[in-house]
Amino acid sequence: MYLYELIAEDIIRTVSSGLLKPGIRVQSIREYALTHNVSINTVKTAYRLLEDRGILTARPQAGYFVSVLLPELRTTPNTNATDNTLPLSGINRLLSVILQAQQKGTYTDLALACPTGEGFYPATRIRKLTAHVMRHNPHIQSTYVLPPGSERLRSQIARRGTHLGMLLSSDDIMITHGTMEALNLAVRASSNAGDSIAVETPTFYNLYPMLEEMGRKVVAVPTHPQTGMCLDSLENILEKQTISAVITIPSGHNPLGFTMPEENRRRLASIGCIHEIAIIEDAMYAELQYGQSLVPNIKSFDTHGWVMVCASYTKTVAPDFRIGWLEAGRFRDIARQMKFTSTVAEPALLTETLGLFLENGGYDLHLRYLKKRYNEQIEVIRALISRHFPEGTRVSRPQCGFILWLELPDEVDTIDLFHAALDEKIICMPGLLCSGNKAFSHCLRLAVCFELTEKYISAIRKLGKLASYQRKQTLIRAENEFQT
Repeated sequence: MYLYELIAEDIIRTVSSGLLKPGIRVQSIREYALTHNVSINTVKTAYRLLEDRGILTARPQAGYFVSVLLPELRTTPNTNATDNTLPLSGINRLLSVILQAQQKGTYTDLALACPTGEGFYPATRIRKLTAHVMRHNPHIQSTYVLPPGSERLRSQIARRGTHLGMLLSSDDIMITHGTMEALNLAVRASSNAGDSIAVETPTFYNLYPMLEEMGRKVVAVPTHPQTGMCLDSLENILEKQTISAVITIPSGHNPLGFTMPEENRRRLASIGCIHEIAIIEDAMYAELQYGQSLVPNIKSFDTHGWVMVCASYTKTVAPDFRIGWLEAGRFRDIARQMKFTSTVAEPALLTETLGLFLENGGYDLHLRYLKKRYNEQIEVIRALISRHFPEGTRVSRPQCGFILWLELPDEVDTIDLFHAALDEKIICMPGLLCSGNKAFSHCLRLAVCFELTEKYISAIRKLGKLASYQRKQTLIRAENEFQT
């Protein structure tokens, strides 16, 4: 780390320990430089970094002060009331509007978690490796690959599994068309039409239409914003009704951002074994954990093959490749057959290129860069939210991935905010899309996987102003109705 980063980390630790309270003035740049025997420019750079991250606030003619910290997310509201449920048709209509606006190219997209720009991908390296594969195997494009797919890639996935506590065999791994196909195959292999599937609430918005299309019933499980799926609630549900599978996103949860503690993962794997139901683990963001050590996947605690793990490289290496994978445990053979009868296999050229990239060590260097960049961007955008969104706004602080979950004051309806933002050519994602439940009508999901250009920063500022205006108007109407 550079010296200014060490200074920033030292101040962050002091604030986190409570020695520096919100609103307290910190040493001036000159004072800090003198007392710590460092240059003024180094301290100035550190303070600016802390200001960008929302830790310090600069006040003209007064100095730097510890910022008022954003409050943590509240416990997930009750989602069992059927009168709060939004019909799936409403979710599909909103998703259609988002996709149409995103494709126009004139909108600023804060909704979809699709990293934008070559800065987020090793594009140059991938181009060279693709050319290398074609030179050394000129007939690869006329090769017909069958499940489970590229041996080179599967071997590398198995090797990397040890970083997340998993002892995988390449024979048990199947290459898929992204994480979505892996999830689709996992659900189909472990359940039948009409069966019930338990999901975290809120969760990844695409799960609702996917399960509906497959004829599965969704069972919402209350989910804590810091620790994940409430396992006591899950066990209570299992005592009362039959559940065929549980879908969970334990690392960098989409959209809450939490990383489930290791003891909870161990318990969830045990629940799957005891009740003999599939635990489908979406590990899309597992390698993007920001901690020094990675929390092991749930699959690492699986002893009887009830845990199925899904992941892909679309968010980190090559989105257009659409390369994912599935380790289906005891459901391996049926999942492989389903893959063959649906999409057959993935392209040899793309899978061999990706396998070569993982093999030569370039991926680890790229991951370190991504984690540092996303972690910094999260802090910058949280700081923007604290400045421009209504007072009382709560924001997640993910330790993995690049998605933020906002709880706005109750007076803000994010469906109305969504339409107001569209008029300003800004795309955001209302919380209803991630829950299908009106209890989350004041919530918002934001992705932070874009270049921090003035265009995006301005869009976040404007979105905050729209939310503040909506809240003010709601309070005025309430006051007028009270007086009437």
